[in-house]
Amino acid sequence: MISIAPYKTLLIIGLSLFLNPSHAYDNAKEKRWADQIIDSIMVGNAGWLDVGKSKIFVIYTENTTKNTLGAAIILHGSGVHPNWDQIVRPLRSQLPDYGWSTLSMQLPVLSNEAEYKDYIPLFKEVAPRINAGVKFLKAKGIKNIVIVAHSLGSGMAGYYMANNPDASIHALVAVGVSGVMYKEDDKVGYLVSLKNIKVPVLDIFGSNDLDTVLRGEKAKASTARKAGNKNYTQVKVTGANHFFDNKNDVLVKHIRDWLEKNAPGTKIKK
Repeated sequence: MISIAPYKTLLIIGLSLFLNPSHAYDNAKEKRWADQIIDSIMVGNAGWLDVGKSKIFVIYTENTTKNTLGAAIILHGSGVHPNWDQIVRPLRSQLPDYGWSTLSMQLPVLSNEAEYKDYIPLFKEVAPRINAGVKFLKAKGIKNIVIVAHSLGSGMAGYYMANNPDASIHALVAVGVSGVMYKEDDKVGYLVSLKNIKVPVLDIFGSNDLDTVLRGEKAKASTARKAGNKNYTQVKVTGANHFFDNKNDVLVKHIRDWLEKNAPGTKIKK
């Protein structure tokens, strides 16, 4: 069963409702994030999304326009949460002003000391979460569903798309994703994922992005081209860093304009 409870009820929900502690990720940290950010959420409805016998923290923000174009599942970067100030909150709160409902969800996290490579075993933990999100959105009558992700979340989203080709995801927006973080033969490497992603992809990053992102620019474009994805688009935003500091409005505009062309959907009147 999928449900989102009003945020005021969250305080009575204990740690036992969180994901199985036998898993490799830090479920206690997920709970701490939820406890810390719940009172700061001014836009959207926070609650728990059922994932099998467990629950994850999510924020659902409904489209504010007269017509619904679709919904975007928002995935954050490493170690943070669904209301992160940089990139995540601007996307989840602003896209609804342009016809897109958003569902920002908690991804598996590790301790602050964890390195990017430490997250490799957690990639397989993402599919049940995204699938639950798709089910939730479909229950609301939304069929045009896309994923908009940042950094590690983009890598996880790419892995999900490559290994779930029949998922009801119509497009992928990858913000600041590395193309050289892993060797090309690594199963979770983004270049490996790109070979098997057939839906439209927007690869957007800043001219002042991380070195691992910038060094992978040509490799990502080449891989998508060789894979035959004619709807792969690469955009480098001048002056933007990895977190698009002071450029979130530019990022949102690029994404909504691209979605309008590549995942237009059918307008549903509210």
